[in-house]
Amino acid sequence: MAVEVLTFGCRLNIVESETMRRQAKEAGHADLVVVNTCAVTAEAARQAGQAIRRIKRERPGARIVATGCAVQVEPDRFAAMAEIDRVVGNVEKLQPRTWATLADPAADVRRVLVSDVMAERSAGGRMADGFEGRTRAFVQVQNGCDHRCTFCIIPFGRGNSRSVPMGEALDQIARLADAGYAEVVLTGVDITSYGADLPGAPRLGALVKAALRRAPALQRLRISSIDSVEADDDLMDAIATEPRLMPHLHLSLQAGDDVILKRMKRRHRRDDAIRFCETVRRLRPGVALGADLIAGFPTETEAMFERSLALVDECGLTQLHVFPFSARPGTPAARMPQVDGAVVKDRAARLRRKGEAAWAAYLDAQVGRRKLVLVERNRLGRTEAFSPVRFAEQPEPGRIIDVLIAGQDGRELRAA
Repeated sequence: MAVEVLTFGCRLNIVESETMRRQAKEAGHADLVVVNTCAVTAEAARQAGQAIRRIKRERPGARIVATGCAVQVEPDRFAAMAEIDRVVGNVEKLQPRTWATLADPAADVRRVLVSDVMAERSAGGRMADGFEGRTRAFVQVQNGCDHRCTFCIIPFGRGNSRSVPMGEALDQIARLADAGYAEVVLTGVDITSYGADLPGAPRLGALVKAALRRAPALQRLRISSIDSVEADDDLMDAIATEPRLMPHLHLSLQAGDDVILKRMKRRHRRDDAIRFCETVRRLRPGVALGADLIAGFPTETEAMFERSLALVDECGLTQLHVFPFSARPGTPAARMPQVDGAVVKDRAARLRRKGEAAWAAYLDAQVGRRKLVLVERNRLGRTEAFSPVRFAEQPEPGRIIDVLIAGQDGRELRAA
């Protein structure tokens, strides 16, 4: 049996999962399942545990390694699961020697290999130069986070902010472009903090511009979720002037009320978010803007929540990731007065309905237009603004084709 990696959570986990899969195969593993967990919500950690139990039922002979942010934050919880053979931390999971040692039956290996991620100074080892079964590639440029939002457990799973040296990141982007990937996505935990720890403190905008110069064959460069308050002048200029930088941004906004934003320990205010979206839209007409929003943060009143609802229209958001507030033990928000669970659930549902309506209206406005679509598998593709397009027949994956949009179903566009 092959090495299988089950990935939960963010795009950075996708990058790391491919790296682990390749390292485990090179080490000679077989019939191994690696579960790369997420800790962003309690539900994400619960789902990972549920998946581990299911895997053991379905493949009783497989060895299971649990790793990722939930493991890093709660190693004892996963160590207590009899289904798991090894518990591996976020630092150890990217080290080839970890997988080589685990493959050696004569090696004396501790069952739990989890070190102090806060002591880590490297952004990670060499990442994969290919992504099996995927038509776009991901490049990790940063890891960890120096901010301490009161709701967030991720810094304790990822450590402090560390940047991949620019030369290493540019080399990998060029290799992926030369390998035939039409689109590369820059990813990390807090990528707009990129470079603060590097000599000369280069910013994300400088990296974006250098990547496009260094890889002229690359047709599309995309950036993952950003913190708008950290967007630098070069990044804004690239958004305005670089057609190969895709017109789609996902913003870490979290709320639309200033009191809640302050209690979250966010570094922007409502007006900052609205002004940023207006500026981006002026610089890049037609840009698509998505955002993360939390419903039911502690102390949130109905009036405060209504301001988050209104922010969807005021920022012109079309793609929402809605999170019902999930108290993570050890975070300041877990000690604040909590909103009733039924209210949290209701507000999350209302925010999702708002997002669904905005998304349907956005898709409807694309009908009748021509779009350049990167073809994926399963008769699916993505426009420059990352809108999904469904084909009647499967075109060749990996190509970018000109498509007339014939319709939409509220979730996807439909190619003619």
